[in-house]
Amino acid sequence: MPTLKFAVLAGDYIGPEVMTEALRVFEHVAKQEGLTLAYTKADVGGAGIDNHGKALPDSTLKICAESDAILFGSVGGPKWEKLPPKEQPERAALLPLRKHFTLFANIRPGLLYRELTDASPIKTERIPDGIDIVCIRELTGGLYFGLPKETTTLPNGDVQSVDTMIYRKSEIERITATAIATARSRKKKLCSVDKANVLETSVLWRKTVTEYVAKHAPEIELSHMYVDNAAMQLVRSPNQFDVFVTENMFGDILSDEMAVICGSLGMLSSASLGATKNSLGLPFGLFEPAGGTAPDIAGKGIANPCAQILSVALMLRFSFGLEKVATRIEAAVKKAVTSGTRTGDIAFGGKSVGTKAMADAIIANL
Repeated sequence: MPTLKFAVLAGDYIGPEVMTEALRVFEHVAKQEGLTLAYTKADVGGAGIDNHGKALPDSTLKICAESDAILFGSVGGPKWEKLPPKEQPERAALLPLRKHFTLFANIRPGLLYRELTDASPIKTERIPDGIDIVCIRELTGGLYFGLPKETTTLPNGDVQSVDTMIYRKSEIERITATAIATARSRKKKLCSVDKANVLETSVLWRKTVTEYVAKHAPEIELSHMYVDNAAMQLVRSPNQFDVFVTENMFGDILSDEMAVICGSLGMLSSASLGATKNSLGLPFGLFEPAGGTAPDIAGKGIANPCAQILSVALMLRFSFGLEKVATRIEAAVKKAVTSGTRTGDIAFGGKSVGTKAMADAIIANL
């Protein structure tokens, strides 16, 4: 077995707490499977600012570049919210990482187990078997990266801000290929979400997706939906989707909506895959929970570590090619959380336990 070399960027507030438990689960399963883990911890986000003067220190970037994947926690919080926007942890750490490593494809599973449907704000009768969908979000284009991006004072004294939304055909084809691969592994059903009735970028998006799927994956059932309707349909009937693909800002919003209807941000993981390969010939990626740093519960030992642990599973699947081990971790998480064990932020029945006890329950099921 190859040595699994990855960077560990725990981040801020609950980030280090859940990362500690995720690594403990990872080390346990690695011992069972005969895997060698070689990981290096580094500061990022607020910890980077406090210890190195910036959210993404050069030393951290170097460690990431020398690794085959990044296991990321979460960054930011009230301690640094008074900094200028460009220097705040979320903007000054994650976006540069995505740009530096061309992490263009965000894969976020939206999973709610049948046994936990009462955790969703959606009526149980609408989701009797739970939720199982996937959001594919383009991650390095659109409004977040387009230039010019500026605020200026006009000659008449008024103030004007500009964000630029730019998409190239090649960027759309690249994310469509990822969406096709995901759809092929599931129900061969793909919905592309855009705003082609208003935006020029969406007109190109819809045309490109349609042509690319027709040429490269005619077996995929392709549909299109405007983003405002998609937001409504996610609440009305989430399982009408199987895989949906969309641009950066729309994906940012819809994926968080998806997380809410799945009951808990503490259960949802994500993979951000790059355009380059790692030393194993597999996609270099960054793997992180969908939720934030949760300052209100930091240090209380009740943060849900499941999303961080499931991010380990995604890293094993995509950047190390170890599908069997990834599936074992996912099965252990499912068994633990559907058997009456709960953490503080998903205390919707059964026994509420702490961060460490949740990890213990997962390890017991490996």
